[in-house]
Amino acid sequence: MIENGVGACLLSWTWFLPLLAAGVMMLFPAGNSRGVKRFSLGASVANLVLVLVLATSFFMHPPVPEPGSGVSALAFAADFAWFPALNIHYHIGVDAISMSMMVLAAVIVLCGTMASWGVENRVKEFFILLQILAAGVFGSFIAFDLFAFFVFNELTLIPTYLLIGMFGSGRKEFAAMKLNLMLMGGSALILLGILGLYFESGIRSFDITELARIHFDKGFQMWAFPALFLGFGILGNMFPFHIWSPDGHASAPTAISMFLAGVHMKLGSYGCLRIAMYLLPEGCRPWMDVFLILAVGGVVWGAFVALKQKDLKYMNAYSSVSHCGLVFLGLAALNVTGLRGAVMQMLAHGFITAAVFCLIGMIYSRTHTRRIPEMSGLMASIPFLSVCFVMAGFAGLGLPGMAGFAAELNVFVGGFATGRPLVVFASGIAVLSIILTAIYILRAANGILHGPSRSSGGGIALDAHAAIGSAAGQDGHAGHGESSAFDSATLVDANWMERLPVLLLLGCIIGLGLFPGRIAGLLDQALQPILENLNR
Repeated sequence: MIENGVGACLLSWTWFLPLLAAGVMMLFPAGNSRGVKRFSLGASVANLVLVLVLATSFFMHPPVPEPGSGVSALAFAADFAWFPALNIHYHIGVDAISMSMMVLAAVIVLCGTMASWGVENRVKEFFILLQILAAGVFGSFIAFDLFAFFVFNELTLIPTYLLIGMFGSGRKEFAAMKLNLMLMGGSALILLGILGLYFESGIRSFDITELARIHFDKGFQMWAFPALFLGFGILGNMFPFHIWSPDGHASAPTAISMFLAGVHMKLGSYGCLRIAMYLLPEGCRPWMDVFLILAVGGVVWGAFVALKQKDLKYMNAYSSVSHCGLVFLGLAALNVTGLRGAVMQMLAHGFITAAVFCLIGMIYSRTHTRRIPEMSGLMASIPFLSVCFVMAGFAGLGLPGMAGFAAELNVFVGGFATGRPLVVFASGIAVLSIILTAIYILRAANGILHGPSRSSGGGIALDAHAAIGSAAGQDGHAGHGESSAFDSATLVDANWMERLPVLLLLGCIIGLGLFPGRIAGLLDQALQPILENLNR
């Protein structure tokens, strides 16, 4: 078992190491692209190892919250004054919820780095921004001071904007601007709620564990809760405030699409649970029916729009709207099964959607199109990528034995178990939406993998290096209407640098699907204080 002081030091390194790596890479000569890539990969591997060491120690000896206290029990905690004049602290720690999110983030950062191995344009800037983005996410998941959380969360916005605007495709400047304006609007609501908690608390504190002990006036909670929940919901892809997501995904480089859907959105739903629902329970109960309607609207609307898409990236982006709706549906159940399902859905959706975006980028790099009608017969020429695409797709539609099934089952059972008519009805509608999910996923898989092989006199074959580079961010204007010609017989299947991130993500999907019990029990312990506050 790692001692608390050592663990706190290691936990701080999870966000400081990517920031340090970014600073070191600034010193690299501009032409040393290979050195930058190797250093960034090494930093990502080191961070994953660090997170896994912490996770192993945590899951072997998880902290148990004191019954009835309503306060989270944290492992590897550290707390010291950062800015005493405003009572701002550097307070960090993890429970099962944040530790799970850390593992998710570390895996996807590493996979995104490998998926970007072939980037050739402004390599140094790309990997520096990617590491800064990682630092912001890791810091957000371990922060238990609201001000520190807000700072780390805002740290993710600038690199996201630049990575899409500089390295994206299509209408990348428009997509980057739209994404950041929407997320900054959400941040404004979050800051309003955080300042309200600070002044209303009477102790002028940003500390989450201290604020959890305070019973806030119901009138205050009635406006502060929707401000916080909506602000985080915008970041979490909540319908109908998701409009930044499809264009952002479609224009982003492959690695950034993986990061946005796999990790960045999870900051939103994490904030809804950790901050809005935990600290403002009396505001949560009356407002949650409103957000429940938005959640089921997102589940159904996202599935229907995904059904109409002919572009693979847009299909997966609208599928994310639908599956993020299931997270909010689980939160709206307000019971342990629903909340457990929401967190498991955050994990499952993170791994699944990252895998699908990764595979879409690799398929595009070979065919030079993302449009389903322009592809067919890929199974014969790129069997590894094709089989993995089918596996990731089946995970997305909730196939038993994969992560999506265990997560969705908890969400639906939690909804039906409430006995509240509106929640039961919404859960029934959400269950039926699985049919739509199966249709668009199976249609896409059948359209691009089966049927006659494409053949054209000017077919192009990409070597593995060029393939990775195109998948990583040299997407041109795919998916915006242009026609693509390729010869299926000349396509090259994935090499090992491409296979490794796909296999790692699929391994996480299958592992979480086959062995959900251990993580479920730990999540129940971490959710206990939140439920105690909601029920008091």
